[in-house]
Amino acid sequence: MSKINIKPLADRVLIKPLEAETTTASGLIIPDSAKEKQQKGTVIAVGNGTKDEAMTVKVGDTVLFGKYAGTELVLEDTEYLIMREADILAIV
Repeated sequence: MSKINIKPLADRVLIKPLEAETTTASGLIIPDSAKEKQQKGTVIAVGNGTKDEAMTVKVGDTVLFGKYAGTELVLEDTEYLIMREADILAIV
């Protein structure tokens, strides 16, 4: 993987969503049309925070975020999400 040259501003975080499950626990294969959007990902880059609050998450953290949180962007054929730290629900 090449180094990403994006530095989020203020309290924004760049996240690479984890791949969606392709099979169920019982072994059934899930077709592409039935896969749900993944709500877990890895933090790739973080901003400096705001003057009132420092950033809680750090690069490499696995986080949970809301289903419709963030803005999708594609760089070098890889999908990422950029969102405010407040949109992150938990660190796993």
